Amino acid sequence: MPYPMSSPAETTQALAAHAERVAALRRPGALAHTAAAVDLVETHLSSLLMAGEHVYKLKKPVVLGFVDFSTLAARREACEEELRLNRRTAARWYLGVVPVVMGADGPRLDGPGPVLDWAVHMRRFDDTQRYDRLASQGRLAAQHIDPLVAAVHRFHAHLPPAPPGHGRADGVRHWARENLAELAPLLHNPREATLLAALAGWTEARGAELAPLMELRRLTGHVRECHGDLHLANIAWVDEAPLLFDALEFNETLRHLDTIGELAFTFMDLLAHGQPRLGWRFLSGALEASGDHEALPLLAWHAVYRALVRAKVALLPAVAAPPPGGPGTVADAQPASTPAQALASRYLQLAAELAGLVPAPQGLPRPMLLLCGGVSGAGKSTVAGWLAERWGAVRVRSDVERKRLHGLAPTARPVSAAELYGAEATRRTYQRLQEVAALALSAGESIVVDAACLRRDERLAMQALARRHGAAYRLVWCEAPLPVMRQRLVARLAEGRDPSDATPEVLAWQMGIAEWPAADEEPTLWRVSTDRPLPALLQHCEALATSTRADGAAEEALS
Repeated sequence: MPYPMSSPAETTQALAAHAERVAALRRPGALAHTAAAVDLVETHLSSLLMAGEHVYKLKKPVVLGFVDFSTLAARREACEEELRLNRRTAARWYLGVVPVVMGADGPRLDGPGPVLDWAVHMRRFDDTQRYDRLASQGRLAAQHIDPLVAAVHRFHAHLPPAPPGHGRADGVRHWARENLAELAPLLHNPREATLLAALAGWTEARGAELAPLMELRRLTGHVRECHGDLHLANIAWVDEAPLLFDALEFNETLRHLDTIGELAFTFMDLLAHGQPRLGWRFLSGALEASGDHEALPLLAWHAVYRALVRAKVALLPAVAAPPPGGPGTVADAQPASTPAQALASRYLQLAAELAGLVPAPQGLPRPMLLLCGGVSGAGKSTVAGWLAERWGAVRVRSDVERKRLHGLAPTARPVSAAELYGAEATRRTYQRLQEVAALALSAGESIVVDAACLRRDERLAMQALARRHGAAYRLVWCEAPLPVMRQRLVARLAEGRDPSDATPEVLAWQMGIAEWPAADEEPTLWRVSTDRPLPALLQHCEALATSTRADGAAEEALS
C-alpha cells in the first residue's frame, strides 16, 4: 500500500537537517578513505557524495506515495537492502554500509559517536559511460545492446520465483493507478492533462483485459525479485561490459515484478532516448534468449506504465528539495524546471504512442508480419534483423525455436540431424513460429519471422495468419548466387556462433526441393538480392521500407 505523506512542515524540517548534514560531510577530513574534494549529486531520493574513487549515498528523509525514508531505521534498512540487491549484478562496486556519526568536530563517516544517518559506500566508475549519456551523444550501439541482453538474461534466469503474494494482478494495477494519481497534479499543460486522462482510461481497461494473464504468469514463476528500475541511467559500460546498478531498494513490492515488466522498462527507455532500433534489438534479443514470447501481450501495458513512472520522476526533484517554508508533498508540488517538463512531456508522448492513442512517428502500418524466407545462406537472418529494428518489430528465428523445442541451446549441434530436421520436427517448428506471430499480432505488435519457408503451404499459412489478425503482410524473399551462399555456410560453420546447422550439402538439397514463390504471391513479395556489401544491402531494404510507408495503395495491398 502507498505510504502516507509527511506534512509539508515535517518534510521541510527533515530535509533541512539532511542538507546541513550533507554539507558538513563535504568538509575536509569528514569522509573516510579520501582527502579529495567532495562533489554533490542529488536525486529526488538521495544525496551522493563523490570523493575521488569513492561514492557515499545518503537517503533523503522523504515520504512519498511509494517510499518512506522518514526514520533512521528505515534509511539504514534501505541502505542494507541496496547493498544486498546490487551485489547481485555489481558486487565489485558496492562495498558496504557505513554510519554517519557525530564526531568531535561535527558529522563524519565511521568512528565513535552517536549515529546520525547511514550511507552506502560504493566504488566510483566513469559515469560518462552510462547508457543514457551514450544514447544522448549518439554513441550507444549494438555492441552495447547485445551484451546487455545477455547480462539481463543471466540475471533473470538465476532468480527464483517470488514469494506468494507478490506480483498479483490487482497489486500491479493498483500501483499503476497510484502513479497516475501522483503524476496528474504535476502536469500544468491542459493538453497533457487530457492525454493523461486518456492514458488512465486505457491503463484501466487494458489492465482488466490482461489481469488473467498477469495472474497466470505469477503462478507459473515469472514474477521475480528483479532489478526494478532498469532504465538507461542505471546501466553503464564498464570494463567492456554492461554494469547494472542502483536496483530499486525502497519498496519490495515494486521490485518483485514480471520479468517482461523489467524488459519493457529498458525497451521503453531506449525509445525515449531516440534509439528505437536499439530498443527493438534489445527486446527481440531478450525474448529470443528466454523464449518467453507468451509475455508479448503484456509488453505495451508495462511499457506505458514505466514511461509514466519516468514522467513523474522527472518532475519530482522540486518535491524532494523544497525551498524554506515550501511544500513537501507531490500534491502540493510547484511546476518543475523547463528541462524537467520537457523530459516529462517526452515520456508522456511516448506512453500515448505505445498505447496506440496517438500515431507513432514512423507512420508504418501496424501491426505487420514480415516473413523473411529463402534457402540457407541467402542472407535472410541479416535482412530479418535489420527489418525488425527498422520496422519496430520482434524477430523470431526458426533455427533458435527448433532447437528450443528439443531442449538445445541455440549454438548446440544436434547428435541426430534426422530427429531435429525431420518432417515432424519441422511441423512443430513452424507451428511454434505461427504461435509467436499470433501472440505478437494479437497484441498489436509487428513480427518478423526468419525462416526458410521453402514450402508454399508454410508461406500461405503465415499470410493467412496475418489476414486473420488484420495485419499487413510481406514476403521478403532473400536471394544470392549459389557460390556466395556456399561460401557463407562454410564460413559460418567454421565460426560456430550461429544457430544454423546448414551445410553446403543441405543447401544443395534445399535447392532441389524448394517451392519458389509463385505468381499469386507476387503482390506481397519483396525480392532482396543480398549479394552486395552490407551498407548497400541495408540501403536497398530502406528504400523498400520507405516506398511501403509512402505509398498508401501499397499499404492497402499489404492487408
